[in-house]
Amino acid sequence: MDIITVNPSNIDNEHVCCATSDKKGDNGLTRRKAWMKSQFSDGLIFKKLNVNGKVFIEYLPAENAWSPIEAPGYLFIKCFWVSGQFKGKGYANALLSECIDDAISQGKLGLVILSSPKKMPFLSDPKYLKHKGFTVCDTALPHFELLYLPLVDNAPKPIFKSCCKQGNINEDGFVLYYSDQCPYAEKYSSLISDAARDKGKMIKLIKYQSKEHAQSAPTPFTIYSLFHNGKFITNEILSVAKFLKL
Repeated sequence: MDIITVNPSNIDNEHVCCATSDKKGDNGLTRRKAWMKSQFSDGLIFKKLNVNGKVFIEYLPAENAWSPIEAPGYLFIKCFWVSGQFKGKGYANALLSECIDDAISQGKLGLVILSSPKKMPFLSDPKYLKHKGFTVCDTALPHFELLYLPLVDNAPKPIFKSCCKQGNINEDGFVLYYSDQCPYAEKYSSLISDAARDKGKMIKLIKYQSKEHAQSAPTPFTIYSLFHNGKFITNEILSVAKFLKL
């Protein structure tokens, strides 16, 4: 099985996610790769099957994760995706094994990952993870679960920071938090902001610019999270049509 590790020497020539190129007027893939390049020195690892498809696992030391968690000594799996035609062929098991081997070689306590009670968009599949031995170690409203796989005896359980537990903020109207961890986040943030303005509404856009900023987020998912009148609405990156239904 041909698994590639994307690193500073090959990232410019490798497929790294769901976007294969920058379309006219959109630099999402460029922003995504720039974000990855800025994280390699913080221990970011990106492993993928040698195909132009969504078959990859992305992780880094939890201390450097762009998520409000407390998990010292763990590796945080930021994104783990095997899609479509690549499912059911053992690729997920192979990628997860690579991550576990890295954790052991680095002397880590275990792995930690963001999920939910049932499969939801942009969150890792809880059924698969629990089948592989992950268990819930903490929860945050409205539907987030922190799953962990300890690799040493008596490893302490990771937790969510208190700032992200309640799923609310003290602001009225629409507030959207996002980052360059996904190539589509900025594009669709801008599109729904324009759509809201056309309807006489406004969206306050807040972009995470550093891990410190993201680690104080009001919700665990810092790629994209939409609030309305203080309440968390969704972490799904919305098209204009889906947003207008709100």
